[in-house]
Amino acid sequence: MIETPVSSLAADRFSAEQAVAAGADFAELKVGQHGLFWNAFRPQDGACRIWHWHKGRTRCLTPDGFSVRSRVYEYGGGAFCLTHNGLVFVNETDQQLYRQGLDGGQPQALTHGQRRYGDVYWADGKVVAVEETHTPDQVEHRLVAIGQGSREVLAEGADFYASPTLSEDGSRLAWIEWNRPDQPWTATRLLCCQRLADGRWSPAQCIAGDGEQESLQQPRFDRSGHLYCLSDREGFWQPWGETEHGWRALPATAADHAGAPWQLGASTWRPLDHGCYLASWFEDGFSRLGVRHPDGTLEDFSGTFTRFRCLDLDNTHLYAIASSATRPPAVIAIHRRSHHVEVLSGGALPLPAEHISRPQTLRYPSGDGIAHGFFYPAMNGTSRPPLVVFIHGGPTSACYPVLDPRIQYWTQRGFAVADLNYRGSSGYGRAYRQALCGRWGEVDVEDACAVVSYLAGRGLIDPAQAFIRGGSAGGYTTLCALAFHDVFRAGASLYGVSDPLALTRATHKFEGDYLDWLIGDPVQDIERYRQRTPLLHAAQIKVPVIFFQGELDAVVVPEQTRSMLDALKRRGIHAEGHFYANERHGFRTAANLAHALEEEWKFYRNVLSTA
Repeated sequence: MIETPVSSLAADRFSAEQAVAAGADFAELKVGQHGLFWNAFRPQDGACRIWHWHKGRTRCLTPDGFSVRSRVYEYGGGAFCLTHNGLVFVNETDQQLYRQGLDGGQPQALTHGQRRYGDVYWADGKVVAVEETHTPDQVEHRLVAIGQGSREVLAEGADFYASPTLSEDGSRLAWIEWNRPDQPWTATRLLCCQRLADGRWSPAQCIAGDGEQESLQQPRFDRSGHLYCLSDREGFWQPWGETEHGWRALPATAADHAGAPWQLGASTWRPLDHGCYLASWFEDGFSRLGVRHPDGTLEDFSGTFTRFRCLDLDNTHLYAIASSATRPPAVIAIHRRSHHVEVLSGGALPLPAEHISRPQTLRYPSGDGIAHGFFYPAMNGTSRPPLVVFIHGGPTSACYPVLDPRIQYWTQRGFAVADLNYRGSSGYGRAYRQALCGRWGEVDVEDACAVVSYLAGRGLIDPAQAFIRGGSAGGYTTLCALAFHDVFRAGASLYGVSDPLALTRATHKFEGDYLDWLIGDPVQDIERYRQRTPLLHAAQIKVPVIFFQGELDAVVVPEQTRSMLDALKRRGIHAEGHFYANERHGFRTAANLAHALEEEWKFYRNVLSTA
């Protein structure tokens, strides 16, 4: 393996700015006849840019003034695809499609107007994409094919679409769709149509998921034209394939082979020839990578990495965006015969390896179940340090045992960290994921509180110095924990939900029915909402709270955060609010990210100093 030099930075000087700078990441990766391409995000300028690697040489293709990012469904994904002689990408500012060659020329607009595009796929000289149209009354989605000066609607009528894919000979088109109130991780359908002799497409046929509570994602054709898909009908997202007698499960580990599809364009598996497939999957939260053969045997390519995403391959190498407990995200190439790993981009260590806190698997009892997560010891040698509990957003999402500079920022300052995959998180099967149905604000909060007593019982932390933080849905869990339990000394809500009932009225289409699934019907179950609304129970919060909010947030609108902040201040509770004019849901500007991280640390430090 090619090692990246370790930074000479001393651990006690790991600043918020350095933690943010180390948070560079990669969004997507694709391989084609002209080499390897990936989309990289740099916090320093907040832009996403396409990089091209070919025969050991790397160059940036995206010129200044452009950023490659989709906002379809607000969370985006699938923002670029490769063409025969270049690529097509979604520009973040105007959400239009642009075509770009490999000669360094300026991108040329392929579309104009107010529509958004995502999950782009190149086929037959056109871009197949999910299209999003906003009108004063509604938001509509459809599948379209865009050419130079042409636009063809391929599918419409469903509420949501994802993963358009074409067979290699161009004769079959498949995609995923679903309707409200379902979410893509609860129930979806796999559709397929045939190319007719006159070039038109036949009426679409539902291949799987019709009338079933089954989540399907990432349909793929192999070279012979057979269709495959990930399905959770047997409890985990695993590969299934079509046969003459219907669908059959391929040999697989009983584990999720993908996370919840919050974003478009995921690629966690690929069918190969002769019934083999390349895939990554989760075991106790750790990701594995391998090629599975028809007889069930496995060729393991995991090595020392603990998370793999955005898989692709050519005749000689496997490619992925990979991370580990000691290495931040990197673009890697693995030789298919020798298993030799080459790091093509990223992966630079932000700290000396001996100063990095390593994740320890958490599996602990909570309520009537078992919860999961990862524990990171403090790095100052304190036997019973203060604890920060990290609550991920989603909430049907997950955290992973990889090097997160934000977590290292806390462990360098003498805090232990518990990064939780509370019940309802993905990566542990459908039943675990469904545990949050109707119980948001209960089981997640229960798991957040239970981890404190669990770690304290093992002498790993001081339970009197426990803090809780979370973004988005994690902010809601944080505020519920502070309002309904006396466990934490203080908390931080980053663009968090304080009024779920208001969220049902103000949020976007993709999550328009999510609250019905998480809590209940806003009319019939209004009392349940009231019982789980932190804003209505602000009087029960007796500890300090700090808030961070983007003014352009379309998911959790700023008024929610201001209402909660004002409610606490009126009662004399120490509360701070930091609002960022140009941020949306999830901060991207380096200065704002660093400011939020440092202000949160100062806030906790002041709380501890007043003990």
